[in-house]
Amino acid sequence: MTKRCGRLAAGIACSLGLAIPAAAQTNPTQPPASVPVIRDTGDLAGPRQPIFFRHDVHAGKDQIPCLYCHSSVAVSSEPGIPSLQTCMGCHQIIGGSTDSHRAEIQKVRTAWADRKPPEWIRIHALPGFARFPHMRHIKRLGEKSCFRCHGDVATMPQVYQATTLKMGWCIRCHVQNNVSRDCLVCHY
Repeated sequence: MTKRCGRLAAGIACSLGLAIPAAAQTNPTQPPASVPVIRDTGDLAGPRQPIFFRHDVHAGKDQIPCLYCHSSVAVSSEPGIPSLQTCMGCHQIIGGSTDSHRAEIQKVRTAWADRKPPEWIRIHALPGFARFPHMRHIKRLGEKSCFRCHGDVATMPQVYQATTLKMGWCIRCHVQNNVSRDCLVCHY
């Protein structure tokens, strides 16, 4: 996106009452990072999703903070899947830079028009007897700590489970961060 287009998109977004994250706007002093064009997701780690959402584009190249899309993570036990309204905040204006990007963005726009959100496949899941209150972890570790459990999604074209999320892995983190290891912290 050129500097002129960046201003135009921001102006349109403001007039529509939409917000475009500052990190997603072009920074003229920093050249844009490039991401590979991927035509087939079959060889990528992680499950195929109904829309090929490129975390390496959004969180990597465009440097959109995790909490912009996953805004409930700091106040809720669940991180929440971003609503289509969040996606459309940018994609009413941003149409994509390649044919494959445009095709996936069209799926978002169609879902928005049909009022039918995609049925995402959950990637990070704990057993029913374990609790992971995201807001506590964000409060303790900070808003940029998502990579600890989710891996470096900014480099993942398709998100996959990068860590085991098993009890020993969690306990190691609790020991390293000098926080409670009482069973009732996670099992209630």
